[in-house]
Amino acid sequence: MATIITPDLCDEFPDVQVVEPGFRNYGGHKAFGGEIVTVKCFEDNSVVKEQVGLPGKGRVMVVDGGASKRHALLGDMLAEKAASNGWAGLIIYGCVRDVDEIGQTAVGVQALGSHPRKSEKRGQGDLNVPVRFHGVTFHPGHYVYADNNGIVVSEQPLV
Repeated sequence: MATIITPDLCDEFPDVQVVEPGFRNYGGHKAFGGEIVTVKCFEDNSVVKEQVGLPGKGRVMVVDGGASKRHALLGDMLAEKAASNGWAGLIIYGCVRDVDEIGQTAVGVQALGSHPRKSEKRGQGDLNVPVRFHGVTFHPGHYVYADNNGIVVSEQPLV
């Protein structure tokens, strides 16, 4: 994949949607992008765990965790599984944990923050439904690109 620089994408494609600020880079890949797969869950990462175990095919999992800051939806073991299964990255509208290990993992990860408590496992969550946060609706099959400057979303691939 070509180098992802979100300011350049905004300049070249002025109609892209730009996610409001508030996310932080945690993964070993500081710039990433790809086709969107969505998960909607709240303090239960069961669906995230299932999905990282499947072939990622260079896609990006966008997880709407309801902005919860009481549990982490991604830790080092799931980040490693995502990397080994070919996911380009994960954008977590919530928290992650094991941040030092995730930072050494070959996958992109952005989240609102970190929290040491693991999520609950109730087997709840929705896969591939539109999710909305920080001013943007993320649709399965659309494309997302992220780096240290921000996150942009497009209906079509940009790189």
